[in-house]
Amino acid sequence: MTGRRRTRTFLPARSRPARHKALSRRVLSAGALAACASIAVGCGVVPGVSGGSGDDGPVVVMTWAPEKTPATNKPGMPAMALAYARWVNANGGINGRKLKVLTCNDHNDTVGAANCARRAVKENVVAVVGSYSQHARSFFSPLEAAGIPYLGGYGLTDDEFTSPLSYPVNGGQPSLLAGLGQELAKTCGPVTLVRPDSVAGDELPVLLDSGLSTGRHPAAVDQQAAEDATEYSGHAERALKRVTSDPLKEGCVVPALGDRTSTFMDSFRRARQNFPKVRTASVMGNVDQSVVDAAGSTYEGSYVTGWYPASSDSRWKPMRDVIREEAFGDNRVDAADPGVQTTWVAYTVLKKAVESLGEGEVSSRTLRRTLDDGLKVNTGGLTPTLSWSFQDLIAATGFPRLVNSDVTFQVVRRGQLVSARKGFVNVSKVLESTDAL
Repeated sequence: MTGRRRTRTFLPARSRPARHKALSRRVLSAGALAACASIAVGCGVVPGVSGGSGDDGPVVVMTWAPEKTPATNKPGMPAMALAYARWVNANGGINGRKLKVLTCNDHNDTVGAANCARRAVKENVVAVVGSYSQHARSFFSPLEAAGIPYLGGYGLTDDEFTSPLSYPVNGGQPSLLAGLGQELAKTCGPVTLVRPDSVAGDELPVLLDSGLSTGRHPAAVDQQAAEDATEYSGHAERALKRVTSDPLKEGCVVPALGDRTSTFMDSFRRARQNFPKVRTASVMGNVDQSVVDAAGSTYEGSYVTGWYPASSDSRWKPMRDVIREEAFGDNRVDAADPGVQTTWVAYTVLKKAVESLGEGEVSSRTLRRTLDDGLKVNTGGLTPTLSWSFQDLIAATGFPRLVNSDVTFQVVRRGQLVSARKGFVNVSKVLESTDAL
């Protein structure tokens, strides 16, 4: 994230009470958008005619993500999209149509995100698929004006769970933090959350605390830190002092600093030598197998909440086969990266949606219609069956477009992220009870 403009995303609150009114207003807005989502066209959204593929022309889509920036980078997502297109086209396309993927670098800023969206409109794409951006307020306006669906975003921003043109494939940061809090409530003493000192981080304490409260656990200490720091020794020592205040209970530190989580953990590793044993925990996107591999034993015993099965799970075999066939040697594409995994799931949905249209028109309008009419997509067990019809939306007021609130619990054992328990855990009840959002 850059410091040029602060956009609300799910990454925690300088003053939680001070933002309560703003959050309440968002609840009303979210409710209105939920109503919009139940009708075919309305609430200022132009019925899109952009993105038509013709009878036999290519299906044109776009995938965007930040690359080569000082903060978060997700180059594997557009690279995975291109590999998917090569694989689909090598196997006859979708209903005989070629899949054409355009990619765009949003540069992690509002101008870049808006430029990507405007290019998507200009290029007549039928959807933006499997993408990552923290600047939803900049890109959703052009997409909504053109009626272009946003299919399978990373789940970073509240707009991804409120816009009637958004079709999220996972529960985003809300589900991960709520699920992590629910798990830590069972095993941890004092908990400290280390998160970005930005509006982007303001949602995190509320979501983590909503999960902790299910086990009657006290709220986590909210420790803010610069999102672009080069070291965090002071923050690591403060967090350790806070969670070791009770010698009878094992404390937990939860770093949620995006790409800077590894930087924090390097400082934490050195500082923890002077403290009793402390457990760490985080969520996918901050920690994945590649991060664990690079950190040695630093993450041993850490809890990690994810959206999908562990990367070693056999259900990822089709994706790994495509990576091996179409992206061999491309080190941007890591099968353990949750961004790459999200792009795979999103393109799985796109393929099923286009196939459901048969020989008919493939456009942004027809894609929205088939998704809104209750198309059910089986992702091979990577998620529950996905469907965005009105009856499939969960009853969480702040997240009216959320349909998948399942999470997985993983733990680092002998340097490997493995499942801490079998199957998925649904956290919809936790999100529905999070009345502060």
